[in-house]
Amino acid sequence: MMAALALLLSCALDRSFGEPPARLHPVVWMGRYLGAFKGLCRLKPAPAFIGGLLAWALGAWVVVLNALLLQWGAEWLAARVGGLAGAFVGTVLVALMLKPLFAWALLRDEVAAVEAAQLQGLPAARRQLSRLVSRDTSQLQPHEVREAALETLAENLNDSVIAPLFWFAIGGLPAAALYRYANTADAMWGYRNEWEWAGKAAAHIDDALSWLPARLTAALLLLGAPLAAWRRLPAEARRTPSPNGGWPMGALALALGVALRKPGVYALNDGARNVQAADTVLALRRFERAALVGAICLSALLLGVAWSR
Repeated sequence: MMAALALLLSCALDRSFGEPPARLHPVVWMGRYLGAFKGLCRLKPAPAFIGGLLAWALGAWVVVLNALLLQWGAEWLAARVGGLAGAFVGTVLVALMLKPLFAWALLRDEVAAVEAAQLQGLPAARRQLSRLVSRDTSQLQPHEVREAALETLAENLNDSVIAPLFWFAIGGLPAAALYRYANTADAMWGYRNEWEWAGKAAAHIDDALSWLPARLTAALLLLGAPLAAWRRLPAEARRTPSPNGGWPMGALALALGVALRKPGVYALNDGARNVQAADTVLALRRFERAALVGAICLSALLLGVAWSR
């Protein structure tokens, strides 16, 4: 029961206070560790792959071990205090440790800021979008800026919200921390550029860990959508190179009735109308509902498991 309440409390903390300072943020620490291996890119394919896998595994071991020790510490302290007071202390501690492993409010605010920047002119919107995406934003038109923002919103609803909470429900803090580490490694190493071989293992591990949460995220985004949208989703999801990213992005495109495109890479719900300002508002509402329903369902799952024991 402590885990279920901790999950909901961590969401409340996120909504109320946002992200901790960078110097205290575990994901920032993960990024600094992963950023120290740029030299792997200069190796030949085989050593680069092996080096990348070993560097990933070492970081994963440290992340999981620390999360496990923190979780054990919270449980020990809760047992030491005992009773309702102990349960309260344990719940708060786990919630505080879980919060940095997902970013609900930050993602919502960053996407909303892109739309707000449109009021200041296209250059401002492009600059704001560049905080969210790796693609070149300098030539994007207004609807393309909105498309990229909504693609980020959908894909990161999985990567930054649903998947970390899903893995917390499955395996506690160690599983949530491992997922966040794997996703950070993929975000930094998982590209078909100089990281092609050094980041290959990291990319495939992230694909595996994101497979089920991505489909859960898509279902949450499609809640209330016509049955035809549900039927079309698998075909739309297959249009992206990623085995997972197309699911939440395709779901949002179908739910809103808009096209989401990355020129030369994919076109989701192609032939539908371009994204308008009102669609960003609707997308953010759908995002909020999906995140809330997902958190409640995962908390209910944890409660069900606790009561069945």
